[in-house]
Amino acid sequence: MVSSNPPKYALITGATSGIGYELAKLFAEDGYNLVIVARTETDLQRTAAEFSSRYGVTVIPIAKNLFERAAPFEIYDDIRQQGIRIDVLVNDAAQGLFGKFIETDLQRELDMLQLNIGAYIVLTKLYLREMITRRDGKILNVASIAGKVPGPYQAVYHGTKAFIHSFTEAIHAEIGDAGVTITSLLPGATDTDFFRKANMEDSKILQHELADPAKVARDGFEALMKGDDMVISGLKNKAQIAASCITPDNLVAKAMLKQQAPRDSN
Repeated sequence: MVSSNPPKYALITGATSGIGYELAKLFAEDGYNLVIVARTETDLQRTAAEFSSRYGVTVIPIAKNLFERAAPFEIYDDIRQQGIRIDVLVNDAAQGLFGKFIETDLQRELDMLQLNIGAYIVLTKLYLREMITRRDGKILNVASIAGKVPGPYQAVYHGTKAFIHSFTEAIHAEIGDAGVTITSLLPGATDTDFFRKANMEDSKILQHELADPAKVARDGFEALMKGDDMVISGLKNKAQIAASCITPDNLVAKAMLKQQAPRDSN
């Protein structure tokens, strides 16, 4: 007898590297088919072939530049035209930019706002509406402990992650018992390509041990599946955020200034 249940699909942005890649692996291991989104076609094809071969799932690659305002709408329309129902949405794609705010490139920061906030808002709204209607679905928004503290040398990035965490918690409260889970994942500094893309190779933060992206992904995956509203990945990060909550923001900012400053600074 053929099951009437439709195949499960997870849509994951930033799925070809770092935390997004590790999350895609976990969903594939759990039997989800994948729709993976990234900018580079060759990376997408390689990742799609790997997951399809290793896990026996369907993997649909979509090459889109989420710096572009129309891109998340085009992703949604493309998936609808293929008749695919998204059961899990993972918003992971994001970038940072290192440097003093008065010196950093304004256009890159505006692009970051679109990638780190705009794309999350669009995809969350469009898929949350569907999920609420059928009273089933899950959304994982990858925020950061950066969103819990002021971030000198990464002022705009920290601001975007503060938005994502607050945004996710607000929606979690709004939807109540609608049968849908929305979870905020807050990793700390993680061993990914983030620092190279953000021009942060000289930051003092890289002198500290970086988290394993597979561990971060596992924490996010398990929290989502349990229906948690948020998870801070890593004991040290939990302790840092707990301490920052009882410390005045100006002192936290000064501490972060020293932690993230260029290595050759005093």
